[in-house]
Amino acid sequence: MPAEQINWDNLRLFLSVARAQSAQEAARRLGLDHSTVTRRLHRLEKELGAQLFERTPAGHVLTTAGHRLLEHVERMESSMVLVGEDIGGDSHTLTGHVRLGATEGFGSFFLAPHLSHFCERHPAIQVELLIVPRFINLSQREADLAVNVERPQGNGQVCSRLTDYRLRLYASRRYLDSHPPIRQARDLGAHRFFGYVEELVFSPALRYLAAIAPDAPTPLRSTSVVAQYHAVREGRGLAVLPCFMAAQSEELVPVLAHEIDLLRTFWIAAPGDRRELARVRALWDYLREVVACNRPLLLGEPGTWRSVQ
Repeated sequence: MPAEQINWDNLRLFLSVARAQSAQEAARRLGLDHSTVTRRLHRLEKELGAQLFERTPAGHVLTTAGHRLLEHVERMESSMVLVGEDIGGDSHTLTGHVRLGATEGFGSFFLAPHLSHFCERHPAIQVELLIVPRFINLSQREADLAVNVERPQGNGQVCSRLTDYRLRLYASRRYLDSHPPIRQARDLGAHRFFGYVEELVFSPALRYLAAIAPDAPTPLRSTSVVAQYHAVREGRGLAVLPCFMAAQSEELVPVLAHEIDLLRTFWIAAPGDRRELARVRALWDYLREVVACNRPLLLGEPGTWRSVQ
């Protein structure tokens, strides 16, 4: 079909349904009737001569043709945003919303407090912090930029090492006072651990216990490192935690710190076209600034929390 015959409003509607995976949810977000959305979707499919969605009980699932169209429409959307910033001056006036994806512990314990300062620095920017115990899918536009525990492999992404961070084995003071002493690694077999649900671990970088204490009992497992943190604070077992998390509780102390010392890396990434947006660049640069100021905290070294105004 010639480009001049395509209804661009219907393409915007298609994009909303693809992201929501539901015509009803897309209608709510767009402020339209559900019947209007489905009617215009059918019209778009007729114009293109292809079925774009499989209508299933779980929602609208993209077909092969739908995935191909999604790639084109997302490129169009990014181009229009860049045009708007360039012509409208938004590249110099920082405004709009930006979505940041992050792993659960880093997002909740480190990023959230710092982002409050970023919002004060840039009051016209609205930040959406997406915290999930999995990788953020930038190719599906789940976020404008993301912090992950592995280097992203997707095409068309700008990626950089954000910071290294250290993890150690922790227990509460109450636990250590009421249980057999831990003087060497072989003593760990007599203690209980909290860890991840093995088959649901989203990255090999998070599989610690198999190497530290493979035979130790693990009565509680969770997909959430925050849940593990709170369980350890209750004084019922041990867990491997990022030092920047454990440092926020005076009750937690490292165990066998000289023997159990794990170093991992956080990577920051953004789709190439989104990385050029002024508000995304501003947040990207701010994150690099705050991790540089707090490197001792992230590496488990003596130091205090430093905010960046």
